[in-house]
Amino acid sequence: MSASVIRPIEQRDNPVIARIVRDTLKEFGANHPGTVYYDASTDSLYELFRQSGSCYFIVEENDMVLGGAGLFPTEGLPDNTCELVKMYLLPEGRGKGTGKKLIQHCLVTAKEMGYEKVYLETMPELTNALGLYEKTGFRYLEAPLGNSGHFGCSHWMIRDL
Repeated sequence: MSASVIRPIEQRDNPVIARIVRDTLKEFGANHPGTVYYDASTDSLYELFRQSGSCYFIVEENDMVLGGAGLFPTEGLPDNTCELVKMYLLPEGRGKGTGKKLIQHCLVTAKEMGYEKVYLETMPELTNALGLYEKTGFRYLEAPLGNSGHFGCSHWMIRDL
């Protein structure tokens, strides 16, 4: 088995990562309104992450895309804060440190980009993700920050860099 590789998103990744995002939300029963499941931008992540202050990474193993995660300067967040967004992994990428490696890559990149904090929004259905976020230093907030438009998310977390 080869190690996973993390690389910037390419345009050819759009349909694959959109399917992973939606299939994962469906798998956990979290495919409800107010989530990225219904965001039109989920189908064109390469284009979305061309915006200044953002980036998106694909994780693959043996030339198979296992998932991805990105950083985005969500409207309404403080200038020194970005949002960890659209972090989803196929079952084949879970339980072996891939998610942790992807988050750590995003955290290092956020710091290199000049951010001081990373914020995220998630849902109670994504229990494995909640544990991973806690283990990587995120702490819970009482209310959302910024204007993501994801009213389907009820858990908000932040981490200092």
